Amino acid sequence: QVQLVESGGGLVQPGGSLRLSCAASGFISGINAMSWHRQAPGKERELVASISSADGRTDYSDFVKGRFTISRDNRKNTVYLQMASLKPEDTAVYYCAARRGTGRFQYWGQGTQVTVSS
Repeated sequence: QVQLVESGGGLVQPGGSLRLSCAASGFISGINAMSWHRQAPGKERELVASISSADGRTDYSDFVKGRFTISRDNRKNTVYLQMASLKPEDTAVYYCAARRGTGRFQYWGQGTQVTVSS
């Protein structure tokens, strides 16, 4: 089993920045990708960004390109999401996820709330 714990959420003004962290523990051998997703009230959960464990390749959804950066620290088994130029529409619960193999992300954290408001 894999445990994922997110931290770093909070309240920030429009245009501000936040950094989310996701610490992975447990049986993490074979995890080949990690990602951040978000879910706003009344909306479906959506992929924000992902990063490959093997080569560090990153992918972003169009709505965060140029504003968000996903990164990893393999020594700490931690993935980060640096968010800048935040907008009110970025308000959501942000979830970290991990995948072993291909297909869907199988492991999920409990989520951390990000609220962008003045």
